[in-house]
Amino acid sequence: MQHDEFIGQVQHRAHLSSRGDAELATRATLETLAERLAGQEPLNAAAQLPKGLAQYMQHQYAGSGTRFSLDEFFQRVSLKEGAELPDAVYHARAVIEVLQEAISPGEIDDIRSQLPSEYDPLFDSGSQGKMHVKT
Repeated sequence: MQHDEFIGQVQHRAHLSSRGDAELATRATLETLAERLAGQEPLNAAAQLPKGLAQYMQHQYAGSGTRFSLDEFFQRVSLKEGAELPDAVYHARAVIEVLQEAISPGEIDDIRSQLPSEYDPLFDSGSQGKMHVKT
């Protein structure tokens, strides 16, 4: 999947008004995911993404394996994106949905294996309405 297609899919699925907003949501989500993952996992995922997207998973804190809950994941995305928490949850879910189509199922399995089960709704299709975030 090419960069423009990825961002276009995020924009469409998250109902964002501009490609810039979709890029920001994508960056916030991928950067936060990369912080949560340990070791080389963010780099392995980034290797399957176009350069412009891969860089979001290759920052200073990528692979640090910082442990935080799904609620904190969404709060971090919200801060980075500059969006209200409910919007950030919706946007992050759209980004992860597109990510699952952009990289191999084996890589998604590797990512999910590092995350506790509370992250399952982030990856399970059609679960947007089931995610509850503490505000």
